[in-house]
Amino acid sequence: MPYADLVFTGGPVFTADAVRSRTDGAAVSDGRIVALGADARALIGPGTEVVDLAGRLLVPGFQDAHVHPVSGGLELLRCDLSEASTEAEYLDAIAAYAASEESEWVLGGGWAMSAFPGGTPTASALDRVLPDRPAFLPNRDGHGAWVNSEALRRAGIDRDTPDPADGRIERDADGNPTGTLHEGAMSLVNALVPDPSPAFLHEALMAGQRYLHSYGITAWQDAIIGDYSDLVDQGETYRQAAADGSLTGRVVGALWWDRTRGLEQIDSLVERRERLSAGDFQATSIKIMQDGVAENFTAAMLEPYHDGHGHFTENSGISFVSPEILNEAVPRLDALGFQVHFHAIGDRAVRQCLDAVEQAIARNGRSNNRHHIAHIQVVHPDDIPRFRELGVVANMQSLWATLEPQMVDLTLPFLGAPRSAWQYPFGDLLRAGAVLAAGSDWSVSSPNPLAAIHTAVNRQAAPGYEEGEYEPFLPEQAIDLATSLTAYTAGSAFVNHLDEETGTVRVGALADLALLDRDPFAGPADEIGATQVLQTYVGGIRVYTADTA
Repeated sequence: MPYADLVFTGGPVFTADAVRSRTDGAAVSDGRIVALGADARALIGPGTEVVDLAGRLLVPGFQDAHVHPVSGGLELLRCDLSEASTEAEYLDAIAAYAASEESEWVLGGGWAMSAFPGGTPTASALDRVLPDRPAFLPNRDGHGAWVNSEALRRAGIDRDTPDPADGRIERDADGNPTGTLHEGAMSLVNALVPDPSPAFLHEALMAGQRYLHSYGITAWQDAIIGDYSDLVDQGETYRQAAADGSLTGRVVGALWWDRTRGLEQIDSLVERRERLSAGDFQATSIKIMQDGVAENFTAAMLEPYHDGHGHFTENSGISFVSPEILNEAVPRLDALGFQVHFHAIGDRAVRQCLDAVEQAIARNGRSNNRHHIAHIQVVHPDDIPRFRELGVVANMQSLWATLEPQMVDLTLPFLGAPRSAWQYPFGDLLRAGAVLAAGSDWSVSSPNPLAAIHTAVNRQAAPGYEEGEYEPFLPEQAIDLATSLTAYTAGSAFVNHLDEETGTVRVGALADLALLDRDPFAGPADEIGATQVLQTYVGGIRVYTADTA
């Protein structure tokens, strides 16, 4: 065998194979792994690049099974509020951005609901820094937006404006809009926002891609390819980036299921799959957002929310797609070879998604489409074994499985017992035999896989991500480091249908790899989240190097 192009030696390699084995070296030629261990060291020649692991861990490249890189990139390029944490800090950041940006609309986002009473900022506060320019600023989870009075005026939103069927206008006691728009109500203002140019969308994708590579992420599933909230359809952006070679990640696109339409959209989704798929971008998944989020009471629950004092209300959330349509759409999409990527936060939404997959199996038989449910915040215990039984992948956003102000103040009082104890049941899903994958939902939350893995293992926030001192959250649902690391590599590769060539370190696999600054298995569990990525490789080509490497 000729000498290798690249050899990693001098440290452990986590393979993420079925038995979670380790080796101590890897050789790469022509973008693929050609040898492991001693066989890899034997391929070092005069022209070989040698990377000394120096005891640090080499892992398969992370794969994010639920992320929004273009949205995240736009946020980085616009008014980015993700680093602030109080209303005063947000207003200072908005004022500074507005002073430096002459565009008509002030756009950006990333604020946290926990910074505001009831999770709802006001137009009057925003008016203090933006009295005459319209502003549209979605929150971190993308399920609500902060707007000022000028934006409300332009959209014609007043006390007589009805709530849309899939959303809610936050109002005062007299019915006047106060400045927060939930779910489908965001579109009342967003429809007026000018679309970014194709060049700006490409710039945003490149910014998002660089950011993901900096966390060792080599492949991902973009969870919305279509028009939603402040997102514009970025399918053509991906297609062109795949064609011109600027797309260095391997990407599956989840085409947006327009919940305002019905089954008639399926033909157009088939056409989009064929038109947009090219090279390392494959638009082979369909995103169905079945409900909202618990914090604004739009997550779909089997029983109503509490009022914060232990009493049931009349609100049990919103199922954005009716079960009748869902149970017809999913079998049809399944028969056409689409994977369905569900968003489900509440226990009713999770059950409805599982029911729809059950309908698909009854009609079509079992497929290899690898349907998955993302978020899985509240799962009724009766539905835990159904993930295994139906072959539905549990797509974890494990960074959220911790106590922090949004959970303590805006979620637990309104879920009540026993539902509060059904949240993020990763341990139960693992013990029941479910396949686990992992993602971040960035720009909703950080795309750092190691911070998420830390939380999955400890059920506490990673170092630098704490928002107060809290006990572990439902520690019985913790999963071990090897399982969590495998979910973020081989598990997500399975979801993305990339598992034949990526997701594990093995001979013949593509050399998608991440070099960490330590071996997290060798240290205490409460330091996992301090681990950083030093280098990222896609197909044996280095796409990221940390300043300290």
